Amino acid sequence: IELVVQFQVLNQSCQCLAWKPQPVVALGAESHHVVAGYSDGTIRVFSISRTEMELKMHPHTAALTAIAYSTEGEMILSGGKDGLVAVSSPRTGMTIRVLADHKGSPITVLQCTRKQYHDFGVEGSELWLATSLDRRVSIWASNWLKDKCELLDWLSFPAPASPEGLGSLPPSLAAFCPWEPGTLVYVGFGMQKEALFYSLHKKQVVQKISLPYFATSLSLSPAARFMAVGFGERLLRLLHCPTSDAQDYTGHDDTVHLCHFAPSGRCLLTASHSAVLVWELTG
Repeated sequence: IELVVQFQVLNQSCQCLAWKPQPVVALGAESHHVVAGYSDGTIRVFSISRTEMELKMHPHTAALTAIAYSTEGEMILSGGKDGLVAVSSPRTGMTIRVLADHKGSPITVLQCTRKQYHDFGVEGSELWLATSLDRRVSIWASNWLKDKCELLDWLSFPAPASPEGLGSLPPSLAAFCPWEPGTLVYVGFGMQKEALFYSLHKKQVVQKISLPYFATSLSLSPAARFMAVGFGERLLRLLHCPTSDAQDYTGHDDTVHLCHFAPSGRCLLTASHSAVLVWELTG
């Protein structure tokens, strides 16, 4: 591994970042951009190819906790520690919308997907979801070019009283399921240790997969029916869906707080306190 380029922002900690999606027509073209969210509520867009900061915006008063590009890269969605979600244009630098539906609880996940169906009865070119630490997930249909953004579904997952001695609750995490259109997967602190598959069409949980512990990270492969789940017990579990056949892997020195499949699905990146591991999926 070789360090190619480095950006430094003094006196601010980078809390989240996202790659700009490559347009389908220009696959392989050099337009590598990264957006990063910081502890002072600012967003910075960096050009990798030109090795410079191209844009700085300040849509939040609280620290950033989640960030994502829209599916075409025309908008940046950002979530803060105070639960506010901002939608900003990297073209103009303007914040065009602020959503307060999750206000009061830190945003843990923002994710966009191309809308697979038109039978939700709403206009929109993409779906996106926001998840907050208080076990709530909102799902939206949007068409940013027409300034449309409509709430499609709102999920609240129950949980018992916080157990004694638990310093912090496990995060609430959700992701659109790449192989099951109109379905999302949710993990978080709850009545049971499990991953829930929720159908946006049926508006109900359609599958539950038991987990050994409460999850601390989640990623779904875009290429095959694999789900990676990380735990605070230094464990990584690879699940094959829908059979839920499981393979466990050790090797982390602390909580597996990040797992992320590569777009090809052939590699999986995981991170704990002081280790970053790259796994190759064979077969």
